[in-house]
Amino acid sequence: MMDAAFLKHRSLKMSWMLRRLVPVKELTNFTTSCGFLRSSAVAPPPIPDGDAVEIEKLDYHHYLPLFFDGLCETSHPYEFFARQGVHDMLEHGGTKILPVIPQLIIPIKNALNTRNKHVICTTLKILQHLVVSGERVGEALVPYYRQILPILNLFKNMNVNSGDGIDYSQQKRENIGDLINETLEVFERFGGEDAFINIKYMVPTYESCVLN
Repeated sequence: MMDAAFLKHRSLKMSWMLRRLVPVKELTNFTTSCGFLRSSAVAPPPIPDGDAVEIEKLDYHHYLPLFFDGLCETSHPYEFFARQGVHDMLEHGGTKILPVIPQLIIPIKNALNTRNKHVICTTLKILQHLVVSGERVGEALVPYYRQILPILNLFKNMNVNSGDGIDYSQQKRENIGDLINETLEVFERFGGEDAFINIKYMVPTYESCVLN
């Protein structure tokens, strides 16, 4: 399968994906149904030549927000490219991630505001990875809770299994209510001393996983 082949080489074979997502010379008139790549006359930073790209050498201020922009995509292969690109860059970003946080908020908000179940679940998993991807990233997100958490508050009590049947979404981590609670707990654990009070303000039903 394509996914398996891509994942097998993902640590080094980023250029194949990047060259299809971002024209090297210009982004003019390059758009998708969700604005994944917005029209722009500004050329992106050049991608190193060769068959492989070391992820750590990419311009995180350009490419990380670009991949986050793609989280609202639902069509193949863009949805896969965006999701995997974000995870790969977060895994290898280290200290490069923290300075880019302000650029990620609008793409995160846009993805959550689609109110698409699959997009929301994907974004929640990305948020959990983002918080633990670098030192103080969780704390840096606290000032942006007002933009991120309203949708989480809206969907917090939504559970797919409303009857006696087996909820297979839990096995795939696609249960929105459970994922939202997990995400809020990660926010609290890594958000510093001001995290809980800010979460509680935006999501009144949230109960601390630290104080309790």
